Amino acid sequence: MKIGAFIIPTGIGASIGGFAGDASKWARKLSKNYKLIVNPNVVNAACFSGITENMLYVEGYTLDEFFKNKCCLKESTNNKIGVIFDKSISKDVLNIHINTINAVKTVYDIDIHDFEITDKEVGVEFFIDKSGASMGNVKNLDTLKRAGQKLIDKGCDALAIVCHFPDEQGEDYTNGNGVDPVGGVEAILSHYISKELKVPCAHAPAFNDYTITTDIVDSRCSAEYITPTFLPCILLGLNQAPLIEDTGISFNDIDFLVVPYNSIGCIPVLEMSKHNKKIFAIKENNTVLNVNPENFQITCDIIKTYEELLELLK
Repeated sequence: MKIGAFIIPTGIGASIGGFAGDASKWARKLSKNYKLIVNPNVVNAACFSGITENMLYVEGYTLDEFFKNKCCLKESTNNKIGVIFDKSISKDVLNIHINTINAVKTVYDIDIHDFEITDKEVGVEFFIDKSGASMGNVKNLDTLKRAGQKLIDKGCDALAIVCHFPDEQGEDYTNGNGVDPVGGVEAILSHYISKELKVPCAHAPAFNDYTITTDIVDSRCSAEYITPTFLPCILLGLNQAPLIEDTGISFNDIDFLVVPYNSIGCIPVLEMSKHNKKIFAIKENNTVLNVNPENFQITCDIIKTYEELLELLK
């Protein structure tokens, strides 16, 4: 079976895939005929997940290393998952997340091995920068590493990260017009753990306000407004995330890459271009960036819609 990659970077306001699992339907359709590497942003949807058995759930830093041919992906199922909780998460919010872990274990028989609370508050801050992209700062990244290493020492081979975030989503995002404000700093957290500990990982934010809104929100982000925790989706993804190894699926095995049209400056695109591999840039998927194939002289097949891509790849 051919192998493709379906990537939508987080925090750049993608009109498709910039909210909560709203690109899942296209990835799911494509994965019926191809083994598909996806970044968590494509399929994560709070208490839901678009993941299928034919997808490989790979965090952004590891994706970059993979496309640079510096690591391979070893397919894995029923990973032993450890959960890192930020010390600054309140007791009641922590209890909600522990109930969530137990629910996911009960329903899906996922091996959530153990959890650790960081020895310091992580200290997450997030904001939208001048370009309109989501960004942020983290005060104590090293406390995440120490907690993660404890879990690895206990036998865990994948890590879920849950950090305390200020209760700010933004009306623009809720109305379907803005950038996910937490996406950029979430990438910092997961990139750091991937780089330092070399295990599959993903992040879910924890907010103090765990009430559920009764307002109608944009359908693309509605999954995030019917649940007090976003943890289920990353547990479902990490359950079958490939391990980071020296052997397994390599960059040489990739047949094509699918990305939004005006965000082609990422490492996977540059590496695919360098090796003359097939890149599909989807015109209908707009972002706040203006990094398109014409401006950067990258050879891509420009496709109008994901529907057209599916027809092409039948």
